Amino acid sequence: MARYLQVSNEIASDIESGLLSPGDELPSIRGAADRYKTTGSTIGRAYRHLADAGVIEITDRRRSRVATGGELAARRLLAGPLVLRLAGSDDPGLDIALRQTEGSVVTVGARGSFHGLTRIWRGTADAAAIHLRHRSGGHNSPFARTLLRGRRPAIIHLWRREQGLLTPEGNPDHISGPGDLRALRVARRQFGAGTRVLLDRLLAEAGIAPATVTGPEAESHLEVAMSVASGQADTGLGVRAAATALGLSFVPLVWEDFDIVLSGDDLPAAEPLISALRDPGVQSSIRALDGYDLSRAGSVEMLA
Repeated sequence: MARYLQVSNEIASDIESGLLSPGDELPSIRGAADRYKTTGSTIGRAYRHLADAGVIEITDRRRSRVATGGELAARRLLAGPLVLRLAGSDDPGLDIALRQTEGSVVTVGARGSFHGLTRIWRGTADAAAIHLRHRSGGHNSPFARTLLRGRRPAIIHLWRREQGLLTPEGNPDHISGPGDLRALRVARRQFGAGTRVLLDRLLAEAGIAPATVTGPEAESHLEVAMSVASGQADTGLGVRAAATALGLSFVPLVWEDFDIVLSGDDLPAAEPLISALRDPGVQSSIRALDGYDLSRAGSVEMLA
């Protein structure tokens, strides 16, 4: 570790432990250089690093004091960069946004809305990307309110996206909706995925028992599209973007809300993702995938 960071951490540790309190004056650069047996330039760099992190304040007289709230800032600095553990559903647009966060968001666990919510409940994830309709008729918010009751439930809005049936180019089976799937091989997402829940609901509404439908299982929307493109399946439910990517035909069925649910306490760790979602370049790349409405992308809603 660079020497200036070592000095910064030692000072931050003294502030975090209470040995130094808000308003306490730090040694001059020369005095600190003698204390830590290093150069004045190293101390100056360490002080600037602490000031940038909100741990200390540097006055006009070039004397430094512990900042108000410096103990909390010191704790954050010592803990290192915040990392958001994100579980939940698969989405091509979300993959683009995550690449922009430069490692500050890590994906954990199997894909799927149910899996993501389960990980939040177990404490093995901080946030989950979901697209689920609650029995009350609401989307996503009811799950956040109940699962995170007492923990300041919040939603980061991603976008609305279009789901439909992917078919070979030209739709050779003349599929017009879920009612036409009875005798076809259907690529389906795994149990626990929001798209599997949606497919089963649409089949039931069309009078087809979901258990009677056969076909390969896929772990992502792109895998659904590849199953259709390779001839392993006649059709499958997925986002329009996956159909566009592989040159498939698309039978539109629903637009759905796709959001991230999390505790309000974890919003600071989500800031890099929120910034990425609001970035015009990121939004342009997602729109180019096809089938996205980004009018609320990156907006945050605290739920009562």
